[in-house]
Amino acid sequence: MAKDTIKIISQNKKAYHDYFILETYEAGIVLTGTEVKAIRAGRCNLKDSFIKIEDSEAIIKNMHISPYEQGNIFNHDPLQDRKLLLHKSEINKLLGSVTTDGLTIIPLKLYFKGSLVKLAIGIAKGKKLYDKRHDIAKKDQQREAAKDFKLKLQA
Repeated sequence: MAKDTIKIISQNKKAYHDYFILETYEAGIVLTGTEVKAIRAGRCNLKDSFIKIEDSEAIIKNMHISPYEQGNIFNHDPLQDRKLLLHKSEINKLLGSVTTDGLTIIPLKLYFKGSLVKLAIGIAKGKKLYDKRHDIAKKDQQREAAKDFKLKLQA
C-alpha cells in the first residue's frame, strides 16, 4: 500500500449539519493494538465525540471503538479518552480559537493514511436553526436541478 493512499473508516456527517467548519487539521491518534484491529474492521463511531485541550494535550472524548471480537481479557474500553498527536503550535492555535472566539473542536473523519490512523479535526461554529433549514432547502434545489438536467439529457 502506498504512503499516500487514504481509506476512510468513519465520517461525522452530523458535524457538517450542525456546524460551520472554519478550519481543518490532521492529527495522529494514540491507540492500542486491539483498537487498531477494531478500526480496521470498521467498528468505530465519531457521532457524539468532541475534542478538549487539557494540560497542553488534545484529547478526544466519547469516540466509540467497539471491543475487538478476537481480543482477550486485555481488550480496550470502548469510550476511553484518547490522546491526539499534534504539534505544540497547532495545539496553541486551537486553544486560542476555542477560548476567545467561542468556537469548538470536533472530529470530522477517521481514516488510514498508508498504515497510520489519522483523524481530521475541525474548528467549528454552531449553526442556528434557520441556517440548517437554509442548507436543507439549498440541497433540495440542487437535487431537483440535477434531476431536471438528467431528464433533459435523456430526452
